[in-house]
Amino acid sequence: MEQRSFGTTGRDVSVVGLGTWQLGADWGAVSESDARAVLEASAEGGVTFYDTADVYGDGRSEQIVGGFLAAHPDAGFTVATKMGRRLDQVAANYSPANFRSWLDRSRSNLGVDRIDLVQLHCPPSDVIDADATYDALDGLVADGVIAAYGVSVETCAQALSAISRPGVQSVQIILNGFRLKPLDDVLPAAAAADVAIIARVPLASGLLSGRYDESTVFAADDHRNYNRDGSAFDVGETFSGVDYGTGVAAAAEFTALVRDTLGGSVPPAAAAIAWCWQQSGVTTVIPGARNVDQATANAAAGVLAPLPEEFLDGVRAIYDRSLRDAIHPRW
Repeated sequence: MEQRSFGTTGRDVSVVGLGTWQLGADWGAVSESDARAVLEASAEGGVTFYDTADVYGDGRSEQIVGGFLAAHPDAGFTVATKMGRRLDQVAANYSPANFRSWLDRSRSNLGVDRIDLVQLHCPPSDVIDADATYDALDGLVADGVIAAYGVSVETCAQALSAISRPGVQSVQIILNGFRLKPLDDVLPAAAAADVAIIARVPLASGLLSGRYDESTVFAADDHRNYNRDGSAFDVGETFSGVDYGTGVAAAAEFTALVRDTLGGSVPPAAAAIAWCWQQSGVTTVIPGARNVDQATANAAAGVLAPLPEEFLDGVRAIYDRSLRDAIHPRW
């Protein structure tokens, strides 16, 4: 699998990584043994970048990733975690003392002295815009607590603010065939500033896999059930903010587009993941996986040939026709 430079850190990471939210919580139950199998299958497929957070299962995801790291001490993996959602998302809570406390916990969970990359976990805009935020993060780098830092964001405006900061190594943002706005300004700005782009939610919470319809039932503890109205966190994290019925219809169009332009050998999910990492300016894309088959298939999408223009044009046509008016102005 192709490896790409990660900002100015000197690290290279796989174009397809692994998001580990599913291994912690909010996607239905995943046993620890199944979670470990997902990590191992991803590594076998060439994945070298793993993304977690301190709140995924209240540290469970970090702990599982930490055990995986310990079993592969010389593999050269890059692990990114996130912080900032253990307390209310108000500016006063993004303090140097809280940063230290959260990171001490994450270092213990991961079993490391220094974290490869920490990302602020979708903080409010005033935190992203504040000089004090980056002063505190620079201090953590200087003290050897973290090697580098980035920001995970909800909106393109937040991404552009973070990219303008010289110490920011990465921006994580939702990017998929149902969320095209980052292509306009965010990806070009990141490329110009040598900031890595981590594309998350590449399957629009599974919609782009083509496996769901109006009758699909999600578990009670799955955010695709309980967060459709955005009552738990930003609704853009669930189905990319697309109304479920609208998303199912658009996903059917996407599946037909894959069949008509790529043939029957490329599954819709693989096409969606490849679409992400093949966008100019994207460093890595982090699909999640709940089982070995998904992990293996996700990694295989990292070696697909360049997608044809007919497919790329079709993706934009679906977005422009069915989704742009509701999605583009909001995020």
